[in-house]
Amino acid sequence: MSESDVLIHSKELWPRQSGELIHLPRQDAQWEWMSFFVRRLQPGDVFRTHTEKEEAAFVLLGGTCLADWGQGSTRIGKRKNVFDGFPYVLYLPDRYKVTFAAETMCELAECRVPSEARLDAKLVTPTDVSSNIRGGGNVSRQIVDAITPAFPADKLIVIEVYTPGGNWSSYPPHKHDVHNPPAEVDLDEIYYYRIRQPEGFAFQHLYSGDKSSERTLKTRDGDAVLVRNGYHPVVAGPGYDVYYLNFLAGSSRTLAVTEDARHVWIRSTWTEKDPRLPLVRE
Repeated sequence: MSESDVLIHSKELWPRQSGELIHLPRQDAQWEWMSFFVRRLQPGDVFRTHTEKEEAAFVLLGGTCLADWGQGSTRIGKRKNVFDGFPYVLYLPDRYKVTFAAETMCELAECRVPSEARLDAKLVTPTDVSSNIRGGGNVSRQIVDAITPAFPADKLIVIEVYTPGGNWSSYPPHKHDVHNPPAEVDLDEIYYYRIRQPEGFAFQHLYSGDKSSERTLKTRDGDAVLVRNGYHPVVAGPGYDVYYLNFLAGSSRTLAVTEDARHVWIRSTWTEKDPRLPLVRE
């Protein structure tokens, strides 16, 4: 599998230009579960879509808009960008229509998975999410849970992660590619990166437990990484705070993982959290 199969670059748009930044149907990604799209709307732009035999989550990365999914027009959005606060997330199950009308420049990340479950639409606001600091030392990071396994969805899980410059994340390395509940479940995962400074970067290391495959990807602002299997730790370039948006879907809506036993000892060294955290608040 080549790098282009797992590392997706964002399309270059002018600052005042509308359009799709990432267009990735699951058929193009050649995997079972997730389709992923990122689009930019300028003030006055309207984006209409619907779900048919799918469920979808729309994460407002930044800006404000009026959203109507059958309950009247609702103003959503508060943060200017992902480093400016907690998200609004709209969850839509099968057979819903939605319209987004931009009031300011907006950027919207969308993930879809096959589903025919008859569930209720729900808007997750910044006051609904939960935030916690995980890890310790230079493995400290901030986790913002938007759609958890307890949320009444069919397959999707949505998480935002903030990693201060120089710190590690998704560490100790873990994997979730075997359906063996309750110890581990098989989940595909998207990492969608935003970096506070435009020249910033992060590295993501992908490797299998049997060492049959191994690669390190350099990710920049707007890149997406498709984690199909294996371990997948991340490190933020020193000086560059890193955000990534995780979408997960697979054989079960649990976050049961297997950690790389060779590296779990690092937990015993964690005596304090990084004082730079949290990077964002409501």
